[in-house]
Amino acid sequence: RRSAFAASLDATVKLPDRRAVEAWARPRLATLDHEELWLLALDGHHGLRAARRVASGGIHGLHVAARDPLRIALREAASAFVLVHNHPSGDPEPSDEDMVFTRTVAEGATVVGVPLVDHVIIARRRAVSMLERGLFGTT
Repeated sequence: RRSAFAASLDATVKLPDRRAVEAWARPRLATLDHEELWLLALDGHHGLRAARRVASGGIHGLHVAARDPLRIALREAASAFVLVHNHPSGDPEPSDEDMVFTRTVAEGATVVGVPLVDHVIIARRRAVSMLERGLFGTT
């Protein structure tokens, strides 16, 4: 598992869309019994610069502030970033809290000049892209 994770940080890993993010995240997050939020720092060509766990919580959620992923994105010198987290319940539909958090992070990301590209929610059988659902926009 560690070697698979290390290999996933290879500069050739590209994350241009929800499907690529889902392929990266599913083996790491889909079967967890608690929520985890990850930040995938991207270079200018949507290559994976770094993957960092932002927060870990319980079965029903996690506590995280909008500044937490922004701090990591800046520290990793990301050109852009993707958020990805799991829903242990098996339902990938975004909660109201997910939507508010994502919009807040997207606004902050615009201010600091490191855009949030997407927020993908992983469940055992499905994934949801908040960008594809039109739940936040990029500028």
